[in-house]
Amino acid sequence: MNKYELALVVSAKIEDEERAAVVEKAKGYVARYGGNVTEVEEWGKKRLAYEIQKMREGFYYFIQFEADATCPAEVERHVRIMDNVLRYLVVKKEA
Repeated sequence: MNKYELALVVSAKIEDEERAAVVEKAKGYVARYGGNVTEVEEWGKKRLAYEIQKMREGFYYFIQFEADATCPAEVERHVRIMDNVLRYLVVKKEA
């Protein structure tokens, strides 16, 4: 099992419940493909470096998980088409 981190930038224009649902959905995708979520960090609302979809701010979340090598590609495939996710990135963490 490798360690990974999924970074999500979620739209600041949605309600708290919707934002929580987006994060839960992303965690569900990790679990569906055999991953184990170890930690979720919420950095809160931050100003974006540049405007994305006419938005200047977004909520940042970092989800750490352990999974096989095939899981990150599947998670990215689903997160890519999720509504209210402005940007995402999965990176492998060094041991």
